Amino acid sequence: MAGSALAVGGIAVAAALGIGAVAVGGAGATSQRVAAAADAAALAAADVLSGAVAVDSDPCALAARVAEAHGAALEDCRIAGLEVVVRVGTAYAGLPAAAGARAGPPSPSTGPR
Repeated sequence: MAGSALAVGGIAVAAALGIGAVAVGGAGATSQRVAAAADAAALAAADVLSGAVAVDSDPCALAARVAEAHGAALEDCRIAGLEVVVRVGTAYAGLPAAAGARAGPPSPSTGPR
């Protein structure tokens, strides 16, 4: 009888660890997905600003569409000259996940590195 209880306990611990590993893996995948959505949204908006892509929509509207295509929502979009800064977010298991990105011409260098 004691061996059966020990076996059931071992199986329960293994199942709990497996569920935890799946949750951590899903959170990591969500983090990467939201970061990719932010990068793509910022690049799309910057391409519209620079004239590289001719569309009839506002750069931030295009950024929102790109973020949505990646399964995220555009939370913030700021334009300064030819630079675009976006923040996108989504949720995993009820917890928020957000990422930001900047796209535009390179920043001026402060000197040699």
